[in-house]
Amino acid sequence: MTVTEGEMAPEFDLPATGQRRVRSSDYKGKPFILYFYPKADTPGCTKQACAFQEGRPQFEDAGLDVVGVSADPIKAIEKFATKFGLTFALASDEEHVTADRYGAWIEKSMYGRKYMGMDRCTFLIGPDGRVLKIWRKVSVTGHAQETLKAARAATSSG
Repeated sequence: MTVTEGEMAPEFDLPATGQRRVRSSDYKGKPFILYFYPKADTPGCTKQACAFQEGRPQFEDAGLDVVGVSADPIKAIEKFATKFGLTFALASDEEHVTADRYGAWIEKSMYGRKYMGMDRCTFLIGPDGRVLKIWRKVSVTGHAQETLKAARAATSSG
């Protein structure tokens, strides 16, 4: 399954950092960024998460929350969040149900070996629960600022 821009975003309910759950219903009436990343505490994922953390004041000023999702166990995600001072919600999707719904659980290939894994992708979800913008196969450098810019444009015109 995959999601396209303009569709209603699939619902989710996942364990998250801070011994809480994060649910799509928590963001009803509020735009947010939902991003999927392959693995906690790896170079690309750390750079991406830290960029979202550094931009957090700007995201908050724009009225946006950020939620990161990986297939890592919550214990590994908690350790990652603590190590890098990540204060936005990071959720665990070990069964990749949410990732499947968003088309983020994909076949990958490394050194000729095929396997299933998390696509690095991002979704801008509008206050009405619709997907406003999708970024697939994300390049980490500059991505957090790119999402902020797109979110400001999308939410100010609506």
